[in-house]
Amino acid sequence: MRNLAKSVKRFLVSEDGPTAVEYAVMLALIIVVCLAAVQAIGTNANTQFETVRDALSS
Repeated sequence: MRNLAKSVKRFLVSEDGPTAVEYAVMLALIIVVCLAAVQAIGTNANTQFETVRDALSS
């Protein structure tokens, strides 16, 4: 039982848990920004393709 208590205390004192959470939050934010950028680029590309299509069809 003492080993478990020591392990829990050592885990709570260590910085590994909060650091892992911080990295996970940063990764999630980076993914959101990348997805937004890809969506914006895709929308612009689609608009350009439609413009070219309309110019060629007329």
